[in-house]
Amino acid sequence: MTEGTMARRGNKVRMVAWGLAAALWLTPLVAMQFTREVDWDVFDFVVFGAMLLFALGCYEIVSRMSPNRFYRAGVGVAVVAGFLLVWANLAVGIIGDGGHWANLGFFLVLLVGMAGALVGWFRPAGMARALYATAAANVALSLWCLVAGPDLRGAMVSLFFVLPWLLSAGLFRKAAREEAA
Repeated sequence: MTEGTMARRGNKVRMVAWGLAAALWLTPLVAMQFTREVDWDVFDFVVFGAMLLFALGCYEIVSRMSPNRFYRAGVGVAVVAGFLLVWANLAVGIIGDGGHWANLGFFLVLLVGMAGALVGWFRPAGMARALYATAAANVALSLWCLVAGPDLRGAMVSLFFVLPWLLSAGLFRKAAREEAA
């Protein structure tokens, strides 16, 4: 595949991602016209918009660090998983009610991944290790939910997020193998 073909494909992916983000950001506004179940204020839209910009900005920056499609896919999976984790946590909370202090543990899980990415200099092998560590931190948090809670719902939701971390780690590992070859 030529560099020009990859650039065109990348532009299409970027356009779709930014378009989906804009549609997602506007969805509550449309829903508010039809139901009282959705009641967002300006602050909610600002926070959600900031989350979308941060997630897409991270993808834009980190995915450009490698032309490898597995690397880019790994970044995409990790960014989407992190976004969904923060969104769910801020919206309703994962452990107990939204204000339960234990929900801060999910932000620590994300910090493990971010710190690991920095320590690994965003190289594919380092990113794989960072995402495996993120998955392990998520498993530890799930076990803690069961032992200290007990919060079976929180533990199950937490375990759900282990899968995308592992998928992302596997994609980075494949990118590292291709880089080494």
